[in-house]
Amino acid sequence: MSAETKATVDLSALDMRKDIGAWQRFKSSRFAFAVRHNPMSILGLLILALLIVMVLAPEWFTSQSATLLNLRNKFLTPSAEHLFGTDHMGVDIFSRVVYAARTTIWVVCVVLSIATGLGFVIGSLAAYLGGRVDSFLMRMTDVWMAFPSLVLAIALNAALGRGLFQTVIAVGFSWWPSYARLVRAQVLSVKNEEYVLAAQALGASHFRIVTRHIIRNGFDPIIVNITIDVGFVALATAGLSFLGLGIEPPTPEWGRMVAEGRDYLLDQWWASTFPGLALFMFVVGFNLLGELVRDWLDPSNVGRR
Repeated sequence: MSAETKATVDLSALDMRKDIGAWQRFKSSRFAFAVRHNPMSILGLLILALLIVMVLAPEWFTSQSATLLNLRNKFLTPSAEHLFGTDHMGVDIFSRVVYAARTTIWVVCVVLSIATGLGFVIGSLAAYLGGRVDSFLMRMTDVWMAFPSLVLAIALNAALGRGLFQTVIAVGFSWWPSYARLVRAQVLSVKNEEYVLAAQALGASHFRIVTRHIIRNGFDPIIVNITIDVGFVALATAGLSFLGLGIEPPTPEWGRMVAEGRDYLLDQWWASTFPGLALFMFVVGFNLLGELVRDWLDPSNVGRR
C-alpha cells in the first residue's frame, strides 16, 4: 500500500471516529434524553415544524382564498377540491384553518411578549430592590391575580372593543402576574450568589446585574412556562372570539370559525369540527413541546441514558 493510499485510509478512519464521537455526544445529551424520556414530544416538534411552514408559506398548502365569499358554494361537503368543505358563506374551510394558524401564532407571540415583558420588569424590581418596593409590587400582583385571567381578558376586551389589536392588549395585560411571580422567585434564588456579589463589588449597575447575571442564570423555568403557555393563550384568544369579543371577520381565527359553525353542527358538522381539531392539535402539540423543553433544560439530565 502506497503512502498516499495509507494516508487517505487514515483520514477516513479519523473522520469516522469523529462522526461516531459526535453521535455518542448527541446520544448522551440532555435533548436526546428528553426525547427518549417522552417519545410523544416528537409529535410536538412535528406540529411546531408544520406551523412554521404554514405561517411562512400558507400558499404551499392551499390555493383557495380564505376570505373570498361565494354563496353558491355554501356548505359543500369535504371533497378533493375542498378538503374540509366550505362554511355558511361558501369560503373554503381548509384555507381558513391554514391562514388562522398565522393569526394565532402572531397573537400568541405578541401576547407573551407583553406578559413576559411586564413580568420581567415587575418581578425583577420586586426581588432585587426588596423592602417596600417588593411589598407594593407584589400586592398589586396579588390584586391582579384575584381575577381569573380569562374573566379579566373578557372584561378588558369588552371595554376596549372588538378587533385584533384589542384582543392582544386584553389577553397580554391579563397574563403578566404569573410571570412576575416566577421571575421574582428566580431572582430571589440567585441574587445572593457569589457571581452577583462579585459584580456588585466591581461596581456594575443594577440594570447590568439583573439582565446579565441574575435573569440569564434563572431563565430556564421561564422558557418552559412560555412554551406551555402558548397553548393556553391560544385557547384564551379562541375563547374571546367564540364569545364574539375577539378578532373580527374576515380575519380567519379558529375560535370564530367554531362559533360560526355551531348553529349548523348537526347537519354541517365540518364547519366547526375541523377548526376545533386544529385548535386541539395546537394546544396538545405545545403542551408536549413544553414537557420536552422542561426535560431538555433540566441540568440533572446531563449524561443520562
